Amino acid sequence: MKKRTLVLSTGNINKVKEIKDILKDLPIEVVSKDEVGLKDLDVEEDGKTLEENAIKKAKAIKDKVEGMVMADDTGLFVDYLNGEPGIKSARYSGPDANSEKNIEKLLNKLKGVPMEKRTAYFKTVIALITEDGRVLTVVGECKGKIGFEVKGSSGFGYDPLFIVDGYDKTFAELGNNIKNKISHRARALEKLRTVITNIIEDDVDEDSSRQ
Repeated sequence: MKKRTLVLSTGNINKVKEIKDILKDLPIEVVSKDEVGLKDLDVEEDGKTLEENAIKKAKAIKDKVEGMVMADDTGLFVDYLNGEPGIKSARYSGPDANSEKNIEKLLNKLKGVPMEKRTAYFKTVIALITEDGRVLTVVGECKGKIGFEVKGSSGFGYDPLFIVDGYDKTFAELGNNIKNKISHRARALEKLRTVITNIIEDDVDEDSSRQ
């Protein structure tokens, strides 16, 4: 049976590595948009929800590649800030945003706020477009609190600030092995794994019935 391909609509090497690691036991080849020659393709994330952005990013590359396409959008939602930074998490600090500036802005907005009021959650929405054009979405969430200072050296984005419920350590302190089992993206990818497995099994059954 020909190996299927799953093209990721991201060029973020940290995210690509994380996704490849979590999906490594599936009978599919996982490649980034950079690996299929779409490095310069940028999609404006102007949707009002994570779902809209994920679907828009997936559709932007679907007609340019063979195989299935996957895009995700992730947001950090802080309860005390009425859901900020939310869908603007990656560009929270403005046009020249980066992780350091985003973290600095978030810490400034939470200055003086006690730990019990610093509750937050990460949410990832993954959009999958199948070879025949079906659009499917899955969601994963992870709850925690926003720390008072950066801790840990692994991960990316807000990982050094996000203290995971049940662990009392930041994602950046826990390391990738644990993070890739419990994170919002891991939970969404576990659901995606089931979806892709079902698609492959259904196609195998269909092929068998034709023979």
